[in-house]
Amino acid sequence: MQPILEIKNVSKEFVISHERKPYLSFGEKISSIFKGGRDSREKFLALNDVSFNVEQGDTIGLIGKNGAGKSTLLKILSRITPPSNGEIISRGRIASLLEVGTGFHPELSGRDNIFLNGSILGMKKKEIQEKFDEIVDFSGVERFLDTPLKRYSSGMQLRLAFAVAAFLEPEILIIDEVLAVGDMEFQKKCIQKMENVSRSGRTIIFVSHNMAAVKKLCTKGILLNGGEVKYIGNIKEAINRYTEKFESYETDFDIPVRVADDAPGYAYKIIVEDLDGKPANNFPVGAGWRLRLKVKITHKVKGFIAGIGMLTQEDEGLRTCWSDSYDLDEGEYEFIFSERNIYLASGSYKLILGLSARMVTFQYLENCATLRIAEEIAESAGNIKFAKDVGIILNPMEIVMSKM
Repeated sequence: MQPILEIKNVSKEFVISHERKPYLSFGEKISSIFKGGRDSREKFLALNDVSFNVEQGDTIGLIGKNGAGKSTLLKILSRITPPSNGEIISRGRIASLLEVGTGFHPELSGRDNIFLNGSILGMKKKEIQEKFDEIVDFSGVERFLDTPLKRYSSGMQLRLAFAVAAFLEPEILIIDEVLAVGDMEFQKKCIQKMENVSRSGRTIIFVSHNMAAVKKLCTKGILLNGGEVKYIGNIKEAINRYTEKFESYETDFDIPVRVADDAPGYAYKIIVEDLDGKPANNFPVGAGWRLRLKVKITHKVKGFIAGIGMLTQEDEGLRTCWSDSYDLDEGEYEFIFSERNIYLASGSYKLILGLSARMVTFQYLENCATLRIAEEIAESAGNIKFAKDVGIILNPMEIVMSKM
């Protein structure tokens, strides 16, 4: 069976203009006349010879850092802009949700915009009428259906835009990061809808920086970097390769001070090291490690607690550890969090910092430092046999065998 979508050697080149500064001194103006005074231009290759096939029923996560070329590729697939080179062969109807409210008119009501946007996406009037109640129910904006769209919040516009695109029932649905605008409840609802769309045999291309959502929805991944395809294959491996580019082997992390004026103090540095006190941050599975947290107390405080938490790269919470409660005088303090054996799968983990006094948090910061676990297994790890792809927590269990 032929692929539903073929991307063949697609490139996209833009011309960037560097305009002359509008405000120049008299001398600079005279100088620019002799130099020609023209705007300079340079070419920018947003996509470079991109090729891949999409099979019917695929759910593909298109990932990469900002500027990798993801949105440019989606705009080409959606026929918003043409490629400079190459071709795209589509064997199905494409619906795109690239920006909140694309194709909406602010002066028209929500009701009118459903018909307008549906028509732009390729739906016939009869088809829109048949699905109208489902679209309205999914969007959750029934009370405001006859209100001009300009009075809608961005979240309400997103709900309506996604509902129209989702019920279009295209062969190929393209979604670009728009779910970031919605609340958690609506994001969950959208993911469930996309899962239903996928199970029905239709194809989804999904772009998001939310790796948890990408991992949950997609089975295949395409990693873009610098306008080129760096990996095509299993979504887990695509995410691993993506996050590896941002891994930090730093051991010394400065903490930005963001506390209220009346806060009793603040943390300002985290140092990651081995149990001998040597800076390190690529620990074998089962090895020991410790973290030193430096805190400055600006005035006397009672019930002070320092906490460190840990997240996966997909922002899934793993653990939180708290110190005892202390009454502290003004001065500088160091808290040492240590662990004799860390049984985490190979990968990079985000650390969270929290400071509180009498159970009231006054400093909280996510992703304040990074902990890296290598694919190596420490000799002290007992019966641990694998460092990855067997879950996240690798704590060994006691296993006893006896003959019955």
